[in-house]
Amino acid sequence: MLPNKYKAVTHEASINKILDAKKKLGKKVFILAHHYQRDEIVEIADAVGDSLKLSKIAAATKSKYIIFCGVHFMAETADIINKGKKVVILPDINAGCPMADMAEIEQVEKTWMQIDNKDFIPVTYINSKAQVKAFCGKNNGYICTSSNADKILHHLFKNNKKVFFLPDKNLGINTANKLGLSKSEIKKKLFLWDGYCPVHMLFKTEQVEKIKQADPEVNILVHPEVPPQVAAKADFMGSTEYIIDTVQKAKKGTKWAIATEVHLVARIARKNPDKHIQLLSSPVCMCSMMDRTSPQHVAYVMESLLQNKIINRIKVEKNTARLANLAIKRMLQIS
Repeated sequence: MLPNKYKAVTHEASINKILDAKKKLGKKVFILAHHYQRDEIVEIADAVGDSLKLSKIAAATKSKYIIFCGVHFMAETADIINKGKKVVILPDINAGCPMADMAEIEQVEKTWMQIDNKDFIPVTYINSKAQVKAFCGKNNGYICTSSNADKILHHLFKNNKKVFFLPDKNLGINTANKLGLSKSEIKKKLFLWDGYCPVHMLFKTEQVEKIKQADPEVNILVHPEVPPQVAAKADFMGSTEYIIDTVQKAKKGTKWAIATEVHLVARIARKNPDKHIQLLSSPVCMCSMMDRTSPQHVAYVMESLLQNKIINRIKVEKNTARLANLAIKRMLQIS
C-alpha cells in the first residue's frame, strides 16, 4: 500500500521525485505506460502503447527494472514474455482489470470439462489472467489481441475448428461479425464466455444515433470491446493503436466520435487539433483501475529501488509462464 508520506505529496513534487530517481537509476529502469493512463504518467514514461506492444518493449529493453503503469494482467504478460529475466513492478498493486476477473481459472476449467472440448480450441483475449493464458497454452490454444483476433479466428475456422473464446464476449461477437459469420454460424462455431469491459459497455446505440442525427458527417470510431449493437452502427472499428492511427491519418477538418477510454480520447484530441474529436458518450467513460496509478505510486516504487527495495513485483510462476508463452508463440506464428 502507498505509505502516508507519499499520499501527502503533490503531483508536481512526485513528478520531481520520479525524474530525480530516473536520473540516479539511469538505464537500470524503464517506465511503460498504457494509453489509458493519465497524462502525467504518460509524460514521464519511456514508452507508451497497448498491453502487448509494451510487453514486447519490456522484453527487448536491457533495463533491469520495468515499471509497468497499467493493470495487473499487463504486468503479468510482461513478466511472461521476458521469462522472468527482468523485474516487473506494478506501481499500484490494486490496479486490476474487471474483465480479467470475470474469468477465474477454476471457472474456466470447470466449463471446459462440461463442454465437448475435443471439438474446441481455447482462445483467450490478452486481457486475462496468467493462469487462463496458461490454460490455453496447455490445451493447444492461443492468445489474441483486439488487433489480431480476426486472424486467429479466421485461421481456426479455416481449419474446421470451433473456438472457446474468453473472456470478452463482445470482442468475440464483433470479430465473428467482421469475418462475415451469420448468427447461426456464431452459435455453432463459438462458445463465448460472458465477460465484458465495464468501460466499453457504457457506449450505447442511442449515443450513435444522436450524434449522427445532429451531424451525419461525424465518423463513428469504436473499439471492438463495445456492444455488438454499437459496433454495427460504427463507421470504423479497431484496436487502440488502430484508433490512434486512423485519426492521425484522417484529413484535416474531419469529425470523429470515438468510443473508448476518455484519457485516450482526450489525448488524441489534443494531438489532432486540425480535426473535430469527441467522446461518443456523454457520461465520462474512464477506466478507474487505470486511473489508480498516480505519480505518487510511481515515485514510491522508484525511490524504493534507490534503497535496493523492490516493491510490488509481479512474478508469474515458472510453469504457468511457460505454458502461457506457448499460447503467445502460437498467436505470433499467425499474426
